[in-house]
Amino acid sequence: MSNSWIFWSLLSAVFAGATAVLAKVGVAGVDSNLATAIRTTVILCFAWAIAFVTARPAALATLTGRTWLFLALSGIATGLSWLCYFRALQLGQASQVAPVDKLSVVFVLLFAALFLHETLTVRTGIGGLLIVAGALVLAWKA
Repeated sequence: MSNSWIFWSLLSAVFAGATAVLAKVGVAGVDSNLATAIRTTVILCFAWAIAFVTARPAALATLTGRTWLFLALSGIATGLSWLCYFRALQLGQASQVAPVDKLSVVFVLLFAALFLHETLTVRTGIGGLLIVAGALVLAWKA
């Protein structure tokens, strides 16, 4: 099971869910950008510790310029996402912010089709529409 993408995806979802609740408590009374910087510092240290325990340090020398470029761009996108997410958590309820944030799945479907030439099927289209509908239902508090 530990070699299954489903296993790791579900763990990611559990940790992301915990992140929203923990971040909502942590961001109270703190500038959201400072909170993001603190979180990022913790992640940076944690990620390097894991990388050094599980990978050979010499692996850094084998990375291509293209790899560095796209990982750096991904890091910038992640940073921008976190800054926006923490600000949204300051302004809204976690139970509203998190579902809207999960609309990222719909953007992944679109970006993957446009840039990675992954196929959009009727099934993925229906799934994407259901995600949008679910996010709207959960975020709309009358």
